[in-house]
Amino acid sequence: MIGFDYLRPASVAEAVAARASSPEARFVAGGTNLVDLMKYDVETPRRLIDIGRLPLRGIEDLPGGGLRLGALVTNAEVAYDPRVEDRYPLLASALLAGASAQLRNAATTAGNLLQRTRCYYFYDVGTPCNKREPGSGCPAITGQNRIHAILGASDQCIATHPSDMAVALAALEATVRVTGPAGERAIQIGDFHRLPGDRPDQDTTLGLDELVLAVDLPPARFGRHVTYLKLRDRLSYAFALVSVAAALRVENGRIAEARLALGGVAHKPWRDPDAEAGLVGLAPEREAFAACAERLLAGARGYEHNRFKIELARRAIPRALAQAAAGAPQSQIDKRVA
Repeated sequence: MIGFDYLRPASVAEAVAARASSPEARFVAGGTNLVDLMKYDVETPRRLIDIGRLPLRGIEDLPGGGLRLGALVTNAEVAYDPRVEDRYPLLASALLAGASAQLRNAATTAGNLLQRTRCYYFYDVGTPCNKREPGSGCPAITGQNRIHAILGASDQCIATHPSDMAVALAALEATVRVTGPAGERAIQIGDFHRLPGDRPDQDTTLGLDELVLAVDLPPARFGRHVTYLKLRDRLSYAFALVSVAAALRVENGRIAEARLALGGVAHKPWRDPDAEAGLVGLAPEREAFAACAERLLAGARGYEHNRFKIELARRAIPRALAQAAAGAPQSQIDKRVA
């Protein structure tokens, strides 16, 4: 780990100004991802701007029934907040599926969204990686790619985004509020993370000098018909091979609205509004769910070691939708898949 300067700003404005004046600086809060990257020399910031004491820790009710999660609220605080448990059980479940209790006590809302994609080669500075150094190559494409993307990848990068929280937020259509030298702006969660394209070094659409302030949840639209199904190599403390955030609104025995987001399969949480729309008006039955899975996976492409993910997702999607339809969400305590 290289040496670095350390700054603890007293205000959001001071933090933004410090970042804008120092291109090699990084914001740090819980540090659960950035510190690891620094230890591996993947990230080598010359200055750390510690935002951990800024007034961004609250969870506030919004007019109309939404909820605002401050950027520095920890994953544990969000998961166990009674309002989240009651109105957004999908988000609470996704958070409890992630990491460990110790990490959830430290990891923040903004930090979770901004964690870097997971890839063996990205973390190994002895190998080339287009994410670290654009144009150097992507050895994962022909190398060890078991955990890598089957959707939305490019010939530049096939890494996946590791967040569970972001998958639930994508299904809930949250909004990320940010600020920078040009002022505040709102980014829809579906536009926040990027597919790799020809710039895999850019994980998000956040400006380099912008700071996340909060995540806004819209008024709750889904009650008990939700589930977060996470399939992984071991039953705890592991990233998803495939995860499914499913939310249904069922009226008179028919699906009135559907939301579906996949994790572990792409550079960002994966949604297909057309596949969701195809469920509307149908009875919540296995046949409809299987057809939805086929639409979602129509463009999937596997590589030598991860082709199994396509079939895994093909089975996980109907299972998650069936759990949601039955009002029997996946337990994140009893790790057996229902």
